[in-house]
Amino acid sequence: MDEDIVLHHRGYEDLLQRCRNQSALTTAVVYPTDDLSLAAAIDAAQSGIIEPVLVGPVTIMRQVAEAAELDVSSFRFVDAPDEASAAAAAVALARDGSVAMLMKGDLHTAAMLGAVMDGTCGLRGTRRISHVFVFDVPTYPKPLLVTDAVVNIAPTLSHKADICRNAIDVGHAIGIEQPKVAILSAVEVVDPAIPSTLDAAALCKMADRGQIVGAVLDGPLAMDNAISDRATKTKHIASPVSGHADILIVPNLEAGNILYKNLTYLAEADAAGVVVGARVPVILASRADSVRTRIASAALASILWRAGSSLR
Repeated sequence: MDEDIVLHHRGYEDLLQRCRNQSALTTAVVYPTDDLSLAAAIDAAQSGIIEPVLVGPVTIMRQVAEAAELDVSSFRFVDAPDEASAAAAAVALARDGSVAMLMKGDLHTAAMLGAVMDGTCGLRGTRRISHVFVFDVPTYPKPLLVTDAVVNIAPTLSHKADICRNAIDVGHAIGIEQPKVAILSAVEVVDPAIPSTLDAAALCKMADRGQIVGAVLDGPLAMDNAISDRATKTKHIASPVSGHADILIVPNLEAGNILYKNLTYLAEADAAGVVVGARVPVILASRADSVRTRIASAALASILWRAGSSLR
């Protein structure tokens, strides 16, 4: 694994440092009508990660910047009166190559993703779009990827296959050569009464048949035996993944959302998250996320954009 991008060992600053060695990527910041999203755009620009294009109601954005004493004088503006038109305008900029990435501002996730996933003029790629978090958890010895906690509510088996593929590609992009992928459920045995255990078994067989490549998959695995060597030994689980997972595939959005908020708020993990599978990376920060999380996500998106076409 590339030492420069091991989040647990070198942390948040190393993500930024890697991006400082590259040119800033032109990024549409969508509807940044609050001081938090404007500050994140400014800080990401000052860190050399992005070159912002602010898309939204220009008068409001300038008023917010002035009230918060934020300098946006050097940024390009694209006027759009509301959330839907701002998201559509940003997607159009990405479609014609004017911007390399999208960054969510103070708008609802549904408005942002609706424009990205529009079947006629959106940014759909060849795979199902999904979201991947990269966590630096203080109590875990390496980066931990979690997917999908944001986009896919109740993914089907075919959706989960693409979610796995997207996460594996993210793992490769940050330097994990052969990610260990844990397909999570409530138990570590196949139980017909628990559908997620059947999906886990099917995904592992797909990997055996070469339908999912570039990683080692195992599941179903409960959370404890996915990440704890002690739990693995106690339960006598023989697995190349159990106790040492790099990637956690959650059964549905509810489970993923609870997991990521637990890691963030209780385990004090640093997080970076990006939507992948679209034509460009989409930095989809929650409106409650800190500027620090938004900048880390921008840095991750920059790394993924440079990783190549498999991620978009």
